[in-house]
Amino acid sequence: MIDLHTHSLFSDGVLVPSELVRRFEALRYDAVAITDHVDSSLMDFVVPRIVKVAKDLNAVQSVKVIPGVEVTHVPPPLIGNMVRRARELGAALVVLHGETLVEPVAPGTNRAGLDAGVDILAHPGLITAEEAALAAEKGVCLEITGRPGHAFSNGHVARRAEEAGARLVLDSDTHAPRDILTLEMARKVVEGAGLPEGSLEVLLENSRLLLKKVGYPL
Repeated sequence: MIDLHTHSLFSDGVLVPSELVRRFEALRYDAVAITDHVDSSLMDFVVPRIVKVAKDLNAVQSVKVIPGVEVTHVPPPLIGNMVRRARELGAALVVLHGETLVEPVAPGTNRAGLDAGVDILAHPGLITAEEAALAAEKGVCLEITGRPGHAFSNGHVARRAEEAGARLVLDSDTHAPRDILTLEMARKVVEGAGLPEGSLEVLLENSRLLLKKVGYPL
């Protein structure tokens, strides 16, 4: 299993990074990304610390840890600069907090993230056909999420991705231990999105391809 969207107490998660990673290792995950919420107020504080703990843990644990961020509720005109800054600071994986149905994310956020070339557009809500096509063109992965609330649009996202040929990944958006997806629950989330049997393996392979692209091959 692979999860490329999780949170520690550096944002709104409840665990220090080491315990967060250990929880995934205990479930025999192959890789987990720590992608705490950032904007311009704390980007310079969070990213270097996640980079450091990822380096430390990768030296001694079986699960591969990817340092990342989730750019969150940033006004669309500022997203491009935020993505560039995150990469300069060492974030290997940049996730954008998409236009979920359950939060007042600014309209235009999905498009700004796609234009900026984020790695994953998380819970993108009622993503348009044009946006899904742009995701396919730019190699941005669209997220099927296990997070309650954000998951309301999973079926729509899956359909748009299929129509456009965009890659899907499955993530938990873990904030607490109860959020981590078991293999059984992962299958249910994928099936609940209306994807055919066997799709979980496809989504996990998409995650592996993304990890290779960002320099963390399994």
